[in-house]
Amino acid sequence: MQASRIAVAGASGLIGSALVRSLEADGHQVLRLVRRAARAEREVEWDPKRSYVDTGGLAGCTGVVNLAGAGIGNHRWTDAYKRELRDSRVLGTAALAEAVAALDEPPRVFLCGSAIGYYGDTGGRAVDESAPAGDGFLPSLCVEWEEAAGAAVEAGVRTVFARSGLVVARKGGAWGRMFPLFKAGLGGRLGSGRQYWSFVALHDEVAALRHLLASDDLSGPVNVTAPSPVTNREVTAAMGRALHRPTLFTAPAPALRLVLGEMAGDVLCSQRVLPTRLLDSGFRFAFPTIDDAIGAALR
Repeated sequence: MQASRIAVAGASGLIGSALVRSLEADGHQVLRLVRRAARAEREVEWDPKRSYVDTGGLAGCTGVVNLAGAGIGNHRWTDAYKRELRDSRVLGTAALAEAVAALDEPPRVFLCGSAIGYYGDTGGRAVDESAPAGDGFLPSLCVEWEEAAGAAVEAGVRTVFARSGLVVARKGGAWGRMFPLFKAGLGGRLGSGRQYWSFVALHDEVAALRHLLASDDLSGPVNVTAPSPVTNREVTAAMGRALHRPTLFTAPAPALRLVLGEMAGDVLCSQRVLPTRLLDSGFRFAFPTIDDAIGAALR
């Protein structure tokens, strides 16, 4: 991928900050979208709730990446927070898609974050990008999230939806909250432990996003998950091995529902998702197994 100019929304998040570091290390010029007046040469002002983007700041960009969105697990899913989850994704994506479409010279690619929540609970059945959307809050959110990019698609901009799995990272995201618990010997399976978790190492997440930016023949949904999903029971065992700690604790499903409310359904559901299109395009994972991914996070 030749040195280029790329705008990133959500540049301060777990994935966004890692992507920015990777791009800048290879000589790419990265513009950060900020929700205030731009104070530096490589900042672009935007306000997704007002559908405002400083389109002048996007001029000359070969790619625009949207990873912005409130954290799924940051708060209990009250009606107000579910609106925040939706608005932070749908309104932001729509604003950027319209800005991209309005440019005299649009970027070559609009890369949008999405999630495997699109598929809902798949049980033990393996699914790839050909599967339909599931039922429930997260699937409907993901559908709206992706549909919000319609203006860019209609303008002929190559638009890609990176449906990411659970990112294995030592700090940040759901896994970042798990590491301290397991290190303290308080980790254990959730519910039955038989539900599948489709994970991806942070390193592979970033590498996959860069692959999607550079692959001119890829558009539409692409699953960004390691090729071997594992059960929560297997995750628990792998964490215990990596940290040399017992994993005797369990969190029964009723207790999780009491503490987490509606979000417990997402924690307990099974998602066995395969990265078919990513593998078919020639991408290779550096950390394909759960032990590899956890080891990489600890290093």
